Amino acid sequence: MHDGSGRIAVQNLTKQFGAVTAVQNLSFTVEPGSVTGFLGPNGAGKTTTLRMLLGLVTPTSGAATINGRPYTQLGNPARVAGAVLENEGFHSARTARNHLRVYAAAIGVPDQRVDELLGLVGLTPAADRPAGSYSLGMRQRLSLATALLGDPQVLVLDEPSNGLDPEGIAWLRGFLQSFAKQGRTVLVSSHLLSEVEQMIDQVVIVSAGMTRYYGPLEQLRASQRSRVLVQPADANALVTALQEAGVGEVQPAHDGRVAVMNATVQQIGDVAAKAGVAVYGMEEEKADLEQLFFQMTSPQYAGGPLPPGQPPQQPPQPPQQPPQPPQQPPGPPPGFPPGPPAGQPQNPYQAPGYQQPGQQGWGGGQ
Repeated sequence: MHDGSGRIAVQNLTKQFGAVTAVQNLSFTVEPGSVTGFLGPNGAGKTTTLRMLLGLVTPTSGAATINGRPYTQLGNPARVAGAVLENEGFHSARTARNHLRVYAAAIGVPDQRVDELLGLVGLTPAADRPAGSYSLGMRQRLSLATALLGDPQVLVLDEPSNGLDPEGIAWLRGFLQSFAKQGRTVLVSSHLLSEVEQMIDQVVIVSAGMTRYYGPLEQLRASQRSRVLVQPADANALVTALQEAGVGEVQPAHDGRVAVMNATVQQIGDVAAKAGVAVYGMEEEKADLEQLFFQMTSPQYAGGPLPPGQPPQQPPQPPQQPPQPPQQPPGPPPGFPPGPPAGQPQNPYQAPGYQQPGQQGWGGGQ
């Protein structure tokens, strides 16, 4: 049996696909009671790592365990770990309610749990619609409901906010945080850093299949110094006053402002007021997760700039033909009166330029 801790452990995990090393000697742990972000650019090895954790891919070396055992040895794994790796595992003609009932029967969960989860993820009004008619965000909600059927201790989610609207993202953030506060474990992979930053406590940053950082998010932020950009009336006088007061580290900014590190807005304002230096504005810059992320990850698949001085290619033009004299329309058959003059409509009820529905240029209603 597993140890029931809810702990995820990845130890020296490596996966090679032929000559390609997707994951290289990756190690980290995810403790219960927290939401851990698993971050990295596309191609960093995140999804491959999660698939090894869930027993879908065999590691070349190393181990990934949940509750001290591989996923395939958990007995009834859906009761221990719920996972969302993709949101396409639905029969397109089956309703959301019946989809959940099929999975519930497979893991021994009563149908009452299905109705509870449909309400939890906000799909009750659409529960009897075919899953094939769902939007991307609705399929994400249905995938999450499927992962929660067994009331698991561990949640493993790959890009869970993909396709959700802002309201859905805010709901997901609150749900995952309350889930973790119950002493459960959450591992969320994403490259949407601005959204993940607001929901995670711990962070694992990977690039090229290797760990770049592993630890508390606040510790990562603290490792980067913030600064205050000051627009004074007299930059030299402010720099002198700050140096004499021993407040912060002063550097010139590119736009003429003064950049002060390791000092607060209040400290700088007090020094400027005491020295009689007018300050027209101060802006505090704090390091955010996205800036730190780009510093730690290498651009594996970054595109290059356009070549300079290259004009756009023009398609070859066909040779011009000499102008032809206008052709007169053929006259009416013998015995018929002549038609209307050129430029007038043939049908008195059809104005020039009118296009019948179905002709080119007609845009029918959606």
